[in-house]
Amino acid sequence: MNNQTKPKLRNINVQQIVYQGEPAFVLHDSQRLTDAVIVLPQALGPLALLCDGKHTIPEIKAALEGRYSLPLPLDTIENLLDQFDQALLLDGQTYDQARQKAIDEFRVAPFRPSALAGGSYPADPDDLRHKLQRYLDQVDEIPASPATSRGLISPHIDYPRGGSVYAKVWASAAEAVREVELVIIVGTDHNGNLGTLTLTCQNYATPLGMLPTDKALVQRLADALGPDFAFADELHHRTEWSLELVMVWLQYMRGEKPCPVLPVLCGSFLHYMVGQANIKDEPRFKTFVELLREEMSQRRTLVVASGDLAHLGPQFDGPPLDETAQAQMEADDKCLLNALRQGNAGSFFEFMQAGQYQRNVCGLSPFYFMFDLLGETQGQSIAYARCPAEHDGRKFLPNGSSFVSVCGMVFE
Repeated sequence: MNNQTKPKLRNINVQQIVYQGEPAFVLHDSQRLTDAVIVLPQALGPLALLCDGKHTIPEIKAALEGRYSLPLPLDTIENLLDQFDQALLLDGQTYDQARQKAIDEFRVAPFRPSALAGGSYPADPDDLRHKLQRYLDQVDEIPASPATSRGLISPHIDYPRGGSVYAKVWASAAEAVREVELVIIVGTDHNGNLGTLTLTCQNYATPLGMLPTDKALVQRLADALGPDFAFADELHHRTEWSLELVMVWLQYMRGEKPCPVLPVLCGSFLHYMVGQANIKDEPRFKTFVELLREEMSQRRTLVVASGDLAHLGPQFDGPPLDETAQAQMEADDKCLLNALRQGNAGSFFEFMQAGQYQRNVCGLSPFYFMFDLLGETQGQSIAYARCPAEHDGRKFLPNGSSFVSVCGMVFE
């Protein structure tokens, strides 16, 4: 790395920890292309901030001294930046080569293997079946949704916290799930960029078998959207859990009889929410919806939106939720559920833009696209839960001050 290089941090994961008694940051590649991590003392945080693609290394050194009173030797800075580069934290040749290698390996593999089996749920097929059935056996009587149901909101929180909600909504929609000819799954891309729709031709596998991706449909969409746009973040499919956790339930409720699926990851809508861009100026979204509506008119289709609701509290960079704030969270969630039940993309978007987006509703973009695909529809609320979000390293703490809300809904 020469002195004229202007290092730029990628979209990476950052965690605050205490290391050897001192505050520090753990930095690692959000796409998990490497297991390497950087433990950066908090005092050196300004070094990472200055890696914005605008400063040469000598300029970074001068800024550290003048702005932050950190007189680091040039060779120390260069050594740290080389470590950043090897850990794939920086844009540039090292990252580009690792990314291309991972893409090539992903695309030629027979399927996208489960990323969560053995952790979030059992890797053994029999153990997994028993686990899912236990959730179903604990469900009280719930209304059976019509076999003609066309849409479903499923959570994508982990099973230990959200298992009851998964079980209720998938059991309610069981008849429709078993009879469909195509399932379009739109899920939150937790590492996605603004306004993205990310496709893949790769099949998804879980311990219960493989779900075939409708490659012909993917290719039609990619041709219409432009392959550079459609596949730009394809590697996100490799580790994203929002689609995988839903596909396990889809397989189980169908009696492990596979059907074609279209897996789609949706990026953030934040820029639309704050007025930095207008969603009506996105021709690719219109193309995406029109092409899929045409496909849906030709075969029985279920659209599944995989998304959770609000994320509030210190775990999400917000204030702690006391009893009053928790009651307010549930009241706001009731308003959100009512907006979702209306099943209208435009009114839902306006409702979120009016302030609900500030509650970190991570299902915003999947919900919007599902409503747009379905057109006019009405939903039935099947299940709701407010789940703890703080843990002690072994389990989540029910009496903590951070929470995630989730729901299950079915749409006709």
